[in-house]
Amino acid sequence: MTVTAPERQAMQRALDLAARGRRSQNPQVGAVILTANGTVLAEGWHQGAGTAHAEVDALSKLAPGAARGTTAVVTLEPCNHTGRTGPCAQALIDAGVARVVYALDDPGITSGGGAERLRAAGVDVESGVEVDAARTLINSWLTARRLGRPHITVKWAQSLDGRAAADDGTSQWITGALARADVHRRRAEAAAIVVGTGTVLADDPALTARAGEELLPAQPIPVVIGARPIPTEAAVWQHPQTPLFYPTHDLHQVVADLHARGMDSLFIEGGPTLASAFIAAGLADRVLAYIAPVLLGGRRVALGDIAVATMSDARHLVIEEWIPLGNDVLAIGRFDVASDREVTPSMSTQNTTQPEESR
Repeated sequence: MTVTAPERQAMQRALDLAARGRRSQNPQVGAVILTANGTVLAEGWHQGAGTAHAEVDALSKLAPGAARGTTAVVTLEPCNHTGRTGPCAQALIDAGVARVVYALDDPGITSGGGAERLRAAGVDVESGVEVDAARTLINSWLTARRLGRPHITVKWAQSLDGRAAADDGTSQWITGALARADVHRRRAEAAAIVVGTGTVLADDPALTARAGEELLPAQPIPVVIGARPIPTEAAVWQHPQTPLFYPTHDLHQVVADLHARGMDSLFIEGGPTLASAFIAAGLADRVLAYIAPVLLGGRRVALGDIAVATMSDARHLVIEEWIPLGNDVLAIGRFDVASDREVTPSMSTQNTTQPEESR
């Protein structure tokens, strides 16, 4: 059976609903229940760990028996395991849903397989609808499942000749207002914003996500790495989220602890030293390079040593987008990944701490 126009429209709506969910180690998922003729009966989304999954949230808004013979449109394959909540695949079966249309396969080793369970119960199942949009929405969660650590974005601003500051250390502002506003929007999408003590001591950043002078509703947790003490009057102490401090240079240890705290995405904004260290350690999934049409010359390059001694060691990126921002340009690049499948201890030597349930 082919996917109908109402089902495709419902998937777009489900993606919008999913985006309302809180970003965490559980994925953002949306669901829409349709009648046989494509009329929307109910909607739902997953609002965080321990709350009803999107499918169950939508079903809960219907009278008993009202879901029989309906179609459930979901952004992620209905789960197939019992965590803090029961398996969504079985909830759909018990409700009498006749057809399930979903976007993206659940990569979890224990939570995946819902589609097979549904088919075994006689439910018609269609997958892969708006799969790219669904993957983009929960990319951070997919990385956390695959690698056992948060999705890590390394950001910097640079001149056209690759400098992060003038020779005297001044860097405000290399880029213009539109680029800076874009940075704040992307900060708000991350679970944590990470800097080094050097940046805190030199620039005293607030590390908040703002629109003009107003704080955005979502605020990343500020994380400061380094052994130097931070003055009690530093702006980071005024952040609406409680800052975390790591007096270490072991980035793997820091990332593992942040993952264990439930953070699925990190925004590295700590200057050339920290940016270079994360890339050199292999702890970078995406790069945001804001490039301004200005020449600075001098010694203060945007990146330092990233463990590339010769061309054969070069770190290759796939450019996803070039985005004009006034006179500036944002280059978004990602490092290649092999699969969305969840890691197991035998598949990875890195930290593989997993949440109590996938969603």
